[in-house]
Amino acid sequence: MKDLKSKIAVLAVLAPVVLAATNTSAALDLQGFNSAVFTVHTGAIAAAGDFTVSIQESDTTTGGDFTAVEAADLAGTLPATLEENSVYKVGYTGTKRYVRVVTTKNGGTSIATSILLVKGHPEDAPVA
Repeated sequence: MKDLKSKIAVLAVLAPVVLAATNTSAALDLQGFNSAVFTVHTGAIAAAGDFTVSIQESDTTTGGDFTAVEAADLAGTLPATLEENSVYKVGYTGTKRYVRVVTTKNGGTSIATSILLVKGHPEDAPVA
């Protein structure tokens, strides 16, 4: 069996939480890595909670500089509406240094969710 642990870095973008409003993550630095995958984990949805997730990118950490990632720079897609008790993954193949995740409340009450970023193909391995 090959070692994957030493070749990836995992960051909590959104720690497990019940969201009742739109949430924008902090800027996530991809420097030193050549690939990235986001995983979105959902739990219970209350009162028809309708939430979507989108990925944004930027060359800086300034909030106003972030723009939506083009579909061509995503490996896979995220659903129009998150479903209860599901797991989604989407890869980022763009060239910007920083990314962030926006979880948007479109209606309803709340959703239990968490989001991870897995950075891979490090320029310097093993990863601590």
